[in-house]
Parts: sequence; C-alpha cells; structure tokens
Amino acid sequence: MTLSSAPVPTSSHKWLPQPKASKHEILEPRPLDSFSTVQSELPLLRRSWQAASPQPNRSLSSTASSDPNLLVGASQGDRLQHQSVLSVSQFTRTELHALFGVAQEMRQMVNRMGMLDLLRGRVLALVFYEPSTRTACSFAAAMQRLGGTVIQMTDVQTSSVSKGESLTDTVRTMASYADIVVLRHPEAGAAERAARALPKTPLINAGDGTGEHPTQALLDVFTIREELGTVNGLVITFVGDLRHGRTVHSLARLLALYQVRINYVSPRELSMPSEVLEDVASRGVEQREYTNLDDCIAETDVLYMTRLQRERFADPNSYERFHSSYVITPRILTRAKDTMIVMHPLPRVNEIAPEVDSDPRAVYFRQMEYGMYVRMALLAMVLGRS
Repeated sequence: MTLSSAPVPTSSHKWLPQPKASKHEILEPRPLDSFSTVQSELPLLRRSWQAASPQPNRSLSSTASSDPNLLVGASQGDRLQHQSVLSVSQFTRTELHALFGVAQEMRQMVNRMGMLDLLRGRVLALVFYEPSTRTACSFAAAMQRLGGTVIQMTDVQTSSVSKGESLTDTVRTMASYADIVVLRHPEAGAAERAARALPKTPLINAGDGTGEHPTQALLDVFTIREELGTVNGLVITFVGDLRHGRTVHSLARLLALYQVRINYVSPRELSMPSEVLEDVASRGVEQREYTNLDDCIAETDVLYMTRLQRERFADPNSYERFHSSYVITPRILTRAKDTMIVMHPLPRVNEIAPEVDSDPRAVYFRQMEYGMYVRMALLAMVLGRS
C-alpha cells in the first residue's frame, strides 16, 4: 500500500508532530501563520495543515421534539423551508442538530409504520445527468415514504437534452410539474446555476461534477453520530481519489463544524484540492496528508474510503496506474482500532475487499439506509407545512 513519490519540495516551515490525542479528547489546533511542508527522504508524503485560529465554541440547542410535525415547523426547520440546498456551507451546527433529530424520528416512524402522509400531494422531480443508484433511489424512496410522488428524468439520451436543450430550460420544465427538484450534473457549479433559474422552486444539489455533494455529507455525519455516538474528538481518515471526490469535498467542510482531526491518504496527484484544505483550516481544524495508510490507520476512528473515479480521468493510463493503490482487506484492519468504523459512499470497485463486509466495523450498507432517513428529514424540512 505504500506508494513511491518524489521528495516534497522544501518549505520555509517545518512540520512539528502533534501529541497523540485519545478518542474523547478535544483536538486543539496549533496556530501557524501558513500551511507547512517538509522535505522527506522517504516515499511517504506527509504534510500537516494547521489552522490559523482556534475553533469557536458552537453550542447545541436542546434535543428537538419527538413529534416530526412539530420538528418540521420548528425555528431551525423554518430556516430551511422553501430554500435550495446547494452546499454544506449553508448549515450550522444547530441546524444539523435539528435535521438529525428529524432523521432519527423518520427512522423510528418508518420502522413502526412504513409510510407517513406528511408530504401527501407533493411532487419531487429527479433530474439526473449522471448515473446514480443510491442517491436517486433514496430520494425517490424518501419522497414516497413521506406520502409524495416522484417524476424523473434520469436518462439524458431519451430526453430533450439529447436534442440540445439547455440545463436551465430542462430544470424549468421539470419544476413546472413539481414542488422540488433534485439535480445531479457533471459540471461543478451547475446546481447553483440551475437554482438561479428557479426562483419559486427549491432545488437540492445531488452532486455537481467535482464540486459538492451536500446530502451525502449530511448522511455521512449522521452515520458517524449513530454509529459512534459523537463526532467531536474523532480522527477521520479519507482514503483514495480526493481530488475528484465531491463526497469528501463536502464532508471535510461539514466536519469543520466539529472538533476533529482529518487525515488525507492519497497519491500526490489525487490529493485534496487546496481550496478545500484552506476552507477547513480556516475553521481551526488540524489536517494531515499522507501517501501511506499504514502511517495513520492505528489512530483512525473513521476510515472513509472512496473509489477512483474512472469517469473523471482524461487519460485511461493514469486511472490504471492508481486504481489499486489502496485496498482494504481483513489483514489491514488488524492494525486498526476495534471501535473504528469503515465508511464508503459507494459504489465501490476494488478498494474494499468483499471479505470486509462481515467485519462489524463495516458500516457502509447501514450508511446507505441512514441516507434515506436524512433525505426524508431534508425534504420534510424544505417542503414542511407551516
């Protein structure tokens, strides 16, 4: 799993290792005036991204009511009502707390009754320019379990897009039949552009190229809370194609609302974009980069695997060069904590061996289920009754 790489260019700042914190300690960042790197003779690339300022205290509101109808009409739900959801930057800790409270209620309601009538008579339009299984189907299932209905444009080859229709004309068309639009598009920024064309209809970004995937990040944080009981004090390690992975772009930014430390493990060519690193660091979160998972797996509480996205590679040879760089096997997990969890936004290709599925630390299939409850909560809060 160790990748060879050229030495890191010499920097004016040296990396100073941080004392290891336990799982339940608050990880306080050490202020630096800039990001730092240090030259190494080893094939390991490791950089420590330090925050410029400490995290502000973010107090949480008290636990929300157990009645989902009351939750949807609560003050935090009102802030989402009729609003488009384009980026994780729209959310505060308090709003996440309210959303996750509703999601927990949705989970209980589905397990008890299967379906609600909260959004009866409402219509959701799925507009997907890229293939999707989990996101498209979980949004459809979420709407139907809330009593609503779904229309969809999920094959551009059989739509007017194949005739040259623009994105804005397509979403205007679908919005005329629906109360809310869920859009996936291969271009970063497409969701924001489409939302501007819909002044009266909320739009949810279901992934825009290499940009963001906010609802995936929401369900990921919900998964961590449900599985480990907290997000604060954890070490989260992202592994794989961090350059193209919109899921990790959104999740890293959302995790910056908590007191965490983030490790990034990838080939140098597929490292996390600098704008994401800078955004996260501005929130006071310590970040470290590696090329070798062995150097950080033992301290990891959440191992977040991602696939190499073949569709984002212009050169097929580059994909073949990296596609087996990091593969999680039962043997590798022997070096990890017994309490660690393994997550993946899916689909997986070969980065998690099927033998890992039976490990109790593998939560990626439960992660999918959590996604439906979070999207039910989001739809209810955006379309909630006054």
